[in-house]
Amino acid sequence: MVHRRSMIAGTMVGGALSALGAGEAVAGEAPGSGQSSQDERLRLDEVVNAVRAVRDEMARQHAFWEITAVRDQLRTFLRANGKFPDFIETGADIWQQVYDWHVRFQQPIALGRTPEGRYTILLLATTVVMRPDLAPGFIGLPYDGR
Repeated sequence: MVHRRSMIAGTMVGGALSALGAGEAVAGEAPGSGQSSQDERLRLDEVVNAVRAVRDEMARQHAFWEITAVRDQLRTFLRANGKFPDFIETGADIWQQVYDWHVRFQQPIALGRTPEGRYTILLLATTVVMRPDLAPGFIGLPYDGR
């Protein structure tokens, strides 16, 4: 079975490598001319940038960039208290990034609501509480329910 990521990554790398060979097929210029080598350098730079972009995107797919900021807060609380916090409040954008992380990595989504009507989602052992009244990128300090 061929995975979708392997197929896409292979196609992108093949396309980038075929662009390298396309520079040799350009007709009309004498080899060794200044313009030809400059054109080849520009094409090579484009290919290098495309390969770097693919590499960065592939690395990003395996990183948890959506929840990095939340995980940093949880890790700090864990070091200080020896356990994960019960709650952490976030803005709407961060909460949706946590939701998107669950969808992207096909994790079970446990949604809920607080007595005040705020939306919650369970991340590991911590309940992430959406606070739409705060800045969209807000990440509060984690706390326990007791």
